[in-house]
Amino acid sequence: MSTTRRLVLAALAGGALTACGAPQKPTGPAVAATPSPSSPVPSTAVSSAAPSPTVTVRPARLPAVTRAEIVARYGHAVPRTWGFDAPGVLRRLPAGQKALALTFDACGGRGGSGYDRALIDFLRRREIPATLFLNSRWIDANPAVFRRLAAEPLFEIANHGTRHLPLSVTGRSAYGIPGTRSAAEVYDEVAGNRAKLTRLLGGPPRFFRSGTAYCDDIAAGIVTALGERFAGFSVNGDAGATFSPEQVSTTVGAAPAGSVVICHMNHPEGGTARGIASAVPRLLASGHTFVRLSEAWH
Repeated sequence: MSTTRRLVLAALAGGALTACGAPQKPTGPAVAATPSPSSPVPSTAVSSAAPSPTVTVRPARLPAVTRAEIVARYGHAVPRTWGFDAPGVLRRLPAGQKALALTFDACGGRGGSGYDRALIDFLRRREIPATLFLNSRWIDANPAVFRRLAAEPLFEIANHGTRHLPLSVTGRSAYGIPGTRSAAEVYDEVAGNRAKLTRLLGGPPRFFRSGTAYCDDIAAGIVTALGERFAGFSVNGDAGATFSPEQVSTTVGAAPAGSVVICHMNHPEGGTARGIASAVPRLLASGHTFVRLSEAWH
């Protein structure tokens, strides 16, 4: 089997995933699915954006369920799963959907607060809708960019957490990133950025993805209780922004109908923008269409 075909099959199977760290040169066609330690890396430089339309700001609407209620309901629950899948995690579009969903994470902090302007400009030019999972720290580092993205109907803004942590009730780690340690910390990770987005957007986000996309089943249930849907993925398009443009193009270009594709928009120095710009025209030519997650799950 050729190296290219092994790459595609590994990525489609979810064998590589977002560490949301600074891009490093890949040592092979895919990143191992098992979490492995990674060294701290500095944040990338923040890019500025042109003046953007004003987003209506309304008072934040916090989750109807309180932190104390979450602790009372889930504080003593013992998780049975850990990984990319759990009850309620959305990994593929609903049965019968022929489209693809492109999703892009912006991790913030040591995960990188850069802005891949070339990627977003390409999506604008080709009018390709996408769901953008934004971390609280990335929003703080890119306020003008956020305002412009939030004002564009082409894009849907989703919750990528407050501190970009794997979502656990026992402190489990992924890719060397320690996870939340209790039901209370899960609440803080989800609800903190939810409150920020609600205030800035005028309404709460509908979808959540944790840092690294890892979760246990109890944490996934807390996300649902807080009024959001945990969005996983079925195709790992850029392996945490470590893939070359050719690898991104090959992997995303092979995504079958119904896929939820995960990539990154916070590492302009990576290969994501050029890879997406190569893959999308081929997908369009073969009859594929693209949707935001909210168009698939009404």
